[in-house]
Amino acid sequence: MSVVLRPVGTATGLVLAYYLLPLDKRFEGSTAVGLVLGLAAVAALFTWQIRSIMRSSRPRLRAVEALATTVPLFLLLFAGAYYLLEQAEPGSFSEPLSRTDALYFALTVFSTVGFGDITPHAEQARIVTMVQMSGDILLVGVAAHVVVGAVQSALGRGPADGSPPAPGGASGPGGAGGG
Repeated sequence: MSVVLRPVGTATGLVLAYYLLPLDKRFEGSTAVGLVLGLAAVAALFTWQIRSIMRSSRPRLRAVEALATTVPLFLLLFAGAYYLLEQAEPGSFSEPLSRTDALYFALTVFSTVGFGDITPHAEQARIVTMVQMSGDILLVGVAAHVVVGAVQSALGRGPADGSPPAPGGASGPGGAGGG
């Protein structure tokens, strides 16, 4: 049960932090700097998580935990940027953004659904949206590939206790197995 609770708890905690942190106009001049620093922090966290996956005795579980932290953090970072942009420059989007609206917009951009109900109007909002689109491609494509590679590498080295890998490969028959 804790296998499920930890990733869900992490994602829930990140969303709670997004709603509870004091995001307001005091930070309007630092939105771009905050976004760049936030993306650097996400990249550093992701690098640390990849190393953790490779050292883990349960790399699949560690990979789920890594994604349950990285993806929500990435989305919440952009949601915060969208919210602050709209606070600093009302009219940056097709409608005023609450925190929930900003999170909704970040998620629709990430999922490529693009309902069109919220659109960036100001140039700065369009630039941040394009940065998110590029980051989405990297996160889904490159990062997913790196996570899978780290899991396979960890599984390929065998159990941490030095015993030989299970027959049929480290992950058992069919190449699929638990954490």
